[in-house]
Amino acid sequence: MSLTNFPGNADSAPSACTPPKVTMPALGEMKRQAKPISALTAYDYATARLVDEAGIDMVLVGDSLAMVVLGHENTLSVTVDEMLHHTRAVRRGLRRALLVADMPFGSYHTSIDEGVRNAIRFVKEAGAEAVKIEGARAELVRALTDAEIPVVGHLGLTPQSVHRMGGFRVQARTASAVDQLRRDAAAIAEAGAGAIVLEGVPREAAELITAELDVPTIGIGAGPGCDGQILVFHDLFGMTFAPAAKFVRRYADVATLMRTALEQYREDVEQRAFPSDAESYHLSAAERKAAQIIMPTAAGLRRNA
Repeated sequence: MSLTNFPGNADSAPSACTPPKVTMPALGEMKRQAKPISALTAYDYATARLVDEAGIDMVLVGDSLAMVVLGHENTLSVTVDEMLHHTRAVRRGLRRALLVADMPFGSYHTSIDEGVRNAIRFVKEAGAEAVKIEGARAELVRALTDAEIPVVGHLGLTPQSVHRMGGFRVQARTASAVDQLRRDAAAIAEAGAGAIVLEGVPREAAELITAELDVPTIGIGAGPGCDGQILVFHDLFGMTFAPAAKFVRRYADVATLMRTALEQYREDVEQRAFPSDAESYHLSAAERKAAQIIMPTAAGLRRNA
């Protein structure tokens, strides 16, 4: 029995209630049809389910989890094993979205062979459907593509280069820098990258590169002219503890909502308002009698409090 339904097969049409699975080739088709691509990060099962059920096209298990989940000041500290752990959790929450895993700092920087070995782990052990790498690493992109691993490139402001860049700074601000960015994007696209994230670059540069490439661009701080957009989940919901970057739009103040709920819970516990009698389990009257348990009166409860 074949496990693959090819286009045109009678069984290939998705059911009315099951949206088609997003794949890397599907992202390319979205670009050709000028259909914007939506992307978000996710780091656990619960948020992955919410993101997937909202119809987001691409989910990135970003190394930004080092900052927004693990509390580090940059992305450099997160390990391969930590990224695998979170990618597995996100995998369990997705049905439709394309799952992309970030290759963390140090997992592909010493040799191409090491990069391929680590990328294979993300596919085999965590269920990733593509990996993302930072920088103009055309040889690595080609090697990963030869190993049947789809690749998302990442150019512009690359957080793993924070020390070389001297901070999280907008890139490609001169004509010569824009030309270099164009050459880098063309090189990794030609090497096999199925999509390219453009981060922290002027919108004019991003629009030019988007028009020149056959593969989709996904912008973050790169203006509205990219083929798609991505944000960090915690930024979208105001769940970070630092001033938002210029490009971040906060769609909900979840941090305030959660803080209010937490304070209300603490107050209810302190005032013995939680749990209530209705939120408690009870012995039957017969079992209370057998155990010689006398239920306290409300007045007695107040005296004990």
